Amino acid sequence: MTSERVIAGMATSDGGGAGERFRSVYLDHAATTPVRREVAEAMAHYMLTDYGNASSVHSFGRRAAEATEEARARVADLMGARPEEVVFMSGGTEADNMSIRGSLAAYSDRGRHVVTTKIEHHAVLHTCEELEKEGLAEVTYLPVDRTATVDPDDVAKAIRPDTVLVSVMFANNEVGTIQPIMEIGRTCREKGVLFHTDAVQAFGAVPFSVDEMGIDLMSVSSHKLYGPKGVGALYVRKGRRIRPLIHGGGHERKRRAGTSNVPGVVGFGLAAELARKEMDDRVRRLTALRDRLIDGLLGRVEFSHLNGHPTRRLPNNVNVSFEFVEGESILLSLDKKGIAASSGSACTSGSLEPSHVLLAMGIPPEVAHGSVRMTLGTQNTDEDVDYVLEVLPGVIERLRAMSPLHAKAVAERAREAAGRPGERCESGPVTPGAR
Repeated sequence: MTSERVIAGMATSDGGGAGERFRSVYLDHAATTPVRREVAEAMAHYMLTDYGNASSVHSFGRRAAEATEEARARVADLMGARPEEVVFMSGGTEADNMSIRGSLAAYSDRGRHVVTTKIEHHAVLHTCEELEKEGLAEVTYLPVDRTATVDPDDVAKAIRPDTVLVSVMFANNEVGTIQPIMEIGRTCREKGVLFHTDAVQAFGAVPFSVDEMGIDLMSVSSHKLYGPKGVGALYVRKGRRIRPLIHGGGHERKRRAGTSNVPGVVGFGLAAELARKEMDDRVRRLTALRDRLIDGLLGRVEFSHLNGHPTRRLPNNVNVSFEFVEGESILLSLDKKGIAASSGSACTSGSLEPSHVLLAMGIPPEVAHGSVRMTLGTQNTDEDVDYVLEVLPGVIERLRAMSPLHAKAVAERAREAAGRPGERCESGPVTPGAR
């Protein structure tokens, strides 16, 4: 017998467990988003019809070049930049690498000091670590508080006469905290150092302008805003020098060699334009869904804690730690019920180590191991949130039934409620307002 799986509100045949009926709910939009249909159709035209090389002088090439420049203008418009300040490349990782390596190489006469934070994406952290090993950089890694927020005063204090670059992500990819980018940008401008931000998660999710924020370099990626994978961009403020990572032809105004990925760039441009037009509605809808999911989980599951800033966070990000359970077990159980979530960055999902972000926030490793990240998207509905709130508490209850530490914590709470203090539980609440 085949079962029925409810996908985006429609029942379809599926070969799952006999007689079982469940929704399919995708809550991993921080890892990647589905490509919008109109984006895919626009890309297909430049794969099947106007498939010329954008560097060619004939009509096929000219049409490809025109489409590339139109896409560049659309991406620039979303970030409040000039089209000539946008350099297309393969994604956020390449943009992060070029920002750091290219800046140090271009401004080696100033020094080799870099300031960043302990919660950056590994594209930034590992690049900094490699530069240190190569003897090409000295790096200061700033701490964050319990909400994953960096203190702008710490940034100011860390800047030295030989500081070339400050790199602070716009919004954290795991817990969603939005950093005080404007204050950091102002500090960098006053002290005369370059300011780079990895805005892969924020671009297209929250409105901002690179000029207002004082950003000199910014990494963005297409597949986080309903565009294709394998294409992104680096914003380079006019007048700022940067040395290319990849050498070859004179593509991208001699800043990034390689044949232009015209279909990908076109898709990125259209996705950026749609994000700009739909921004207000997306933020409003996703924030409402996010807050309902957070409130529902914290209200239904004891010993659960919201990770990240309670209000200054991405509209779609929900990251919760559930004590006395393992995140991997939660994810596998959710997947069996049709719910796709993650335990952190998709780039490190194979690691057995707890999240470096949660550890930097001061969360104990045993609690960090029980974290789940759920990131909403434009196709998610109130019914999806209802389904998660129906399924997830039961998953946690079943997994905790096998944990002696949970039984001990419940007994202690019962004694405290009865006015008979007992032995302190080994793993208590770790964030304010935890249930």
